Amino acid sequence: MSSLPPTVRRLGLVSLLTDASSEMIYPLLPSFLTGTLRASPEFVGLVEGLAESVASLLKMASGWISDHLPRRKPLIVGGYTLSSLARPLVALATSPWHVLAVRVADRIGKGVRGAPRDALVAQVTPPADLGRAFGFHRAMDHAGAVVGPLLASAVLLARDDLRLVFALAALPALASVLVLVFGVKDAPARATPAAARSASPEPTHAATPAGPGPRRFLAVIGLFTLGNSSDAFLLLRAQQAGVSLALVPLLWTAHHVVKSAASTAGGALSDRVGRRVTIAGGWCLYAAAYAGLGLATRAWQVWALFAVYGLHHALTEGPERALIADLATGERRGRAFGLYHAITGGLLLPASLLTGALWQRYSPGVALLTGAAIALAAAVALLMVVPEPPRVRG
Repeated sequence: MSSLPPTVRRLGLVSLLTDASSEMIYPLLPSFLTGTLRASPEFVGLVEGLAESVASLLKMASGWISDHLPRRKPLIVGGYTLSSLARPLVALATSPWHVLAVRVADRIGKGVRGAPRDALVAQVTPPADLGRAFGFHRAMDHAGAVVGPLLASAVLLARDDLRLVFALAALPALASVLVLVFGVKDAPARATPAAARSASPEPTHAATPAGPGPRRFLAVIGLFTLGNSSDAFLLLRAQQAGVSLALVPLLWTAHHVVKSAASTAGGALSDRVGRRVTIAGGWCLYAAAYAGLGLATRAWQVWALFAVYGLHHALTEGPERALIADLATGERRGRAFGLYHAITGGLLLPASLLTGALWQRYSPGVALLTGAAIALAAAVALLMVVPEPPRVRG
């Protein structure tokens, strides 16, 4: 990855450390809520859905603001710092509502930083390498999600104390902020050479994220997100199918190993064969994983399906961001990423509430099979209505 810009590589390290902190907590949170704090499955959906929905409002605003500021880094630093301060406070929670408040604060930090960070990555990367750059960033993020659960498991083996794990998550969070402040160089938000090189040959279409291509893609993303509920449900389903609580962090680690190992290749694949076919293939894998988990009865099936679920992420996360950068180049790129994050975050609440309601009133199988059906519908819509942008050869 030495050919990628230094800013991309260092932002990747920041994401690795931040996700290590987050993933020390996240795979244990459903059990902490439903076990220690006696919350219902519907409340689990509410926590994740509401946190992402509140943050989504800031994602759109922060992207727009970053396009009008001379530098993007202050917003990025502010977002990472807020999350790093808030996240470990879950160790002090004594009721489900305390967890909800902490998760909202954590996700607000993510909302502030997400769109400006992605716009900065797109700004400093040559167009021919956009898929690889975003894939690398996602790979580093997922590498942190490998480290985090391993650290959590090590702490739990030494001392069976969930609150201690949550408190120690502050250490990698602090390290991420230090790397960002002292190691990542900013770039002007406008009129940089990288921005000029990435300009579309048709600037009238590149000047706004509201053109036909971006609008259609964002609409299809919205459809897919309606079936993409919180991963907390998958972790609960894993335990129902026979995975013990002690192994849940390791299951989550294995899932992120797949994502980290394959994300750079998934992004690079979209540079070669096209964004749409790569993303549609990833959504089909999502449908297979959700349907399989809805029907799974053995622990080994869950492990295999979580690997498939990891491949879905590898084929979609980087290519989706690269497609946004392709369709909405120019000075309003931050706004385009803000809209993308707002849709994927804002619709998580109805998606999670829908899954939680189907889960509680019918069965986990009905809930997860519904998500699989929505994903397949989105894959078909993507290929039918979203244009493939011209690829720039390196």
